[in-house]
Amino acid sequence: MACMTSSVPDSALDPAVAARLKRSADGLVPAIAQQYDTGEVLMLGWMDDEALHRTLTTGRCTYWSRSRGEYWVKGDTSGHVQLVKSVALDCDADTVLVRVDQVGAACHTGARTCFDADVLLDQ
Repeated sequence: MACMTSSVPDSALDPAVAARLKRSADGLVPAIAQQYDTGEVLMLGWMDDEALHRTLTTGRCTYWSRSRGEYWVKGDTSGHVQLVKSVALDCDADTVLVRVDQVGAACHTGARTCFDADVLLDQ
């Protein structure tokens, strides 16, 4: 099953949830991964309806890789899994917040988070 650019792919996502989502032109919503107990922002990935469905039903974060054109489950190759604690939509239903228990690094560079290498302002 691949992400389609002109329409939403078939998915087992609850139709009521799917109807609320505001997707980009390529059918995706940004998904922010946050450490559930500290509030640390870990990374941003992309989800389509199927990736969100898999995340909700498996307890592991599944994302859509825009560069590879395929689904990937965080940690399947690195061992740095994201165990889902909660999932929420923002007020506009155009962003997903996934609160996780991150095991190991969240960033593909090996860093704990994707947001600590290039700080633009720190007051």
